[in-house]
Amino acid sequence: MARTTIKRRAALSALLLAALALVAAPGCRTYMVGTRSLYPPNIRTVHVPIFESNSFRRDLGEQLTEAVVKEIELKTPFKVVGSTEADSVLSGRIVGESKQLLVKPPTDEQRLLQTQMMVQVSWVDRRGSQLQGDRSVPVPQAMMTVQQVNNLVPEMGQTITTQQQQSIQRLAEQIVSMMEAPW
Repeated sequence: MARTTIKRRAALSALLLAALALVAAPGCRTYMVGTRSLYPPNIRTVHVPIFESNSFRRDLGEQLTEAVVKEIELKTPFKVVGSTEADSVLSGRIVGESKQLLVKPPTDEQRLLQTQMMVQVSWVDRRGSQLQGDRSVPVPQAMMTVQQVNNLVPEMGQTITTQQQQSIQRLAEQIVSMMEAPW
């Protein structure tokens, strides 16, 4: 019985020493746990103005803005708010949107097409400082360019509208993943 008490005291002492070491360790004080650790800790709210568009296709900017807002609300701890209350602003412009023929058989039917959409994105805080953080590939400009390429097969029932919607969804996912803090 005395032996069990000694073992318990030793285990308790070791546990208290480990807890004390964790509290006293300076490197662990800024460690964050959970999804909040993936994003800048000083940002809580984001304003997303309607994305501008250089495309002749209607409503692409509005559709992309809606998809980005949904992704932010779904996958990040940020709240999308109006411009006056926001800690940061995520803005963008669709700078390119194209469609090209990849396979053209002798019958002149379009068998395989490729669609491409490019977006420039900027995420800044209230002071105007960039929030994209350090990336493995340094980008000198304030705007980050995101690109999405999809194949379109009309024979399978796909249309340019379905491809644009798929591109918009994937672009929104890429844009929101750029908001993560670097490791």
